[in-house]
Amino acid sequence: MAFLINCPNCGHRNPYEFTFGGECKQAPGQDADMKAWCEYLFFYENMPVFQDEWWYHAMGCGEWLKIRRNIATHEIVEV
Repeated sequence: MAFLINCPNCGHRNPYEFTFGGECKQAPGQDADMKAWCEYLFFYENMPVFQDEWWYHAMGCGEWLKIRRNIATHEIVEV
């Protein structure tokens, strides 16, 4: 399913101009064990609901965008 990302600097753009940076989630503390860091870095919730994600506009302005997107429908409600 095609969708567009509305970059505040460049306007509506194809998602292929962006690099997915992962879900926005809280990093473990400095004293966290290896398991906590592995879960943070490599595992995603991927629930079919709205989630906050990082997207990098690699082929545009070079900015990181925080996007709220429904991962089941690709509906974007906030950038």
